[in-house]
Amino acid sequence: MASPLSIVIIDDNTGSLELLSAALEADDLLIYTASNPEDGLDIVFREHPQIVLTDLVMPNLSGLEVLDRIVEFDPAIDVILMTAHSTTESAVEAIRKGASDYLQKPVPLALLRERVATLVSEARRRNRGDALENQILETANFEGMVGRGAALCEMQSRIRRVAPYYRTALITGPTGTGKDLAAHALHNLSPASTGRFVVLNCSAVVETLFESELFGHVRGSFTGADRDKMGLFEFADKGTIFLDEIGDMPFSTQAKLLRTLQNQEVLRVGSLTPRKIDVRVIAATNHDLRAAVAEKRFREDLYYRLSMIEIRTPALADRKEDLPLLTRYLVDKFSKQFRKEIRGLTQRAQIMLARHNWPGNVRELENALGHGCMMAVSETIDAQDLPEYLRFPERNPAAPSRADAADFTFEDHEKRLIAEALARANGNQSEAARALRIGRDALRYKMKKHGLDAPPSGKAATP
Repeated sequence: MASPLSIVIIDDNTGSLELLSAALEADDLLIYTASNPEDGLDIVFREHPQIVLTDLVMPNLSGLEVLDRIVEFDPAIDVILMTAHSTTESAVEAIRKGASDYLQKPVPLALLRERVATLVSEARRRNRGDALENQILETANFEGMVGRGAALCEMQSRIRRVAPYYRTALITGPTGTGKDLAAHALHNLSPASTGRFVVLNCSAVVETLFESELFGHVRGSFTGADRDKMGLFEFADKGTIFLDEIGDMPFSTQAKLLRTLQNQEVLRVGSLTPRKIDVRVIAATNHDLRAAVAEKRFREDLYYRLSMIEIRTPALADRKEDLPLLTRYLVDKFSKQFRKEIRGLTQRAQIMLARHNWPGNVRELENALGHGCMMAVSETIDAQDLPEYLRFPERNPAAPSRADAADFTFEDHEKRLIAEALARANGNQSEAARALRIGRDALRYKMKKHGLDAPPSGKAATP
């Protein structure tokens, strides 16, 4: 049997509440009622229902205001507005604001059951879609690379075919496309998988120490060499060495690297005796090595030695069909990392991600979703939780900001948001909870967790 769905009914007329809840009663539905719209919103924030029925004219908050709060909380919730004071203008306004339906009181119970049954059916279909997407995600994760699009599948197929045989390989692609993951996949699927996977970022090594890092040195070979040192090639013996950003390797070191690849032996700096090694070499770059060869910045013979097997990692813009799976994977990852329950993104946030071109590729998407998970105060990431450059691309169309939300912990963000909401609400916890789109009980728990007291009127909350 399918898990029950929940419905919240908000109406200041207790007689209507009893009538409607009795009419909709079913074994697979959980029905919550509230005669006060503020209490009704608290239930919505706490229970996260699939459907809300609300009266239009109520004290304190109107049905349209309730609709606004619910759409802000989660636009996926279906809201039905009911009123005895129906006008064309109010109906149009309700639909424009995101209501799923607009019914005139007294509502014919048969019609109400029919409309609710349709919405329940659609909600169950969405739940089945989510479950199916989770199953697809399990099968679409190849060595940490998530997706089922043609570009990624072609790359993964190439990795599977060459992994058992390659001795050297070159991985190319834009920054942030997962070249390191492709390198790990090659290693893990190769006969060298039981050996070490050793990484050297060529752009991070001082030029004068390059040969010592790669090939090692003997004592007294240069000033400061007070002992023999094993290089990374020897350390990676029977395994794989990954030379990231190979295009930044000094030209003088490239010749010695070529000899090492050809002879499968290393010569430590200052030594006359070569040492045999058995190492697979994977190089990666986001530069055009053919252009570097033409400009005499990269050795042509080394390029051809490395590029016998070339694997290109596709840009995210070339596989946007993978965006939903990548988003779900990364949200799950950050949800666990922050120990925070995040169910997904609102439709507004999904549209915002889909419209972006992602010049920073998967790494940029990871940064944006990490920021969103950290900033979200409910179980769903909304547009306002995403980085500013995604929300207002017109302010900086040339280059998105790289302000990293990881500079602050989730706890820091949550404490600041709660303190600011309490200050704006002058200490009114109900109002602050509604602004944060959470229930009052959840707000009190978070206040206690962070040592926040409700502030006196007009003053900020203090720890």
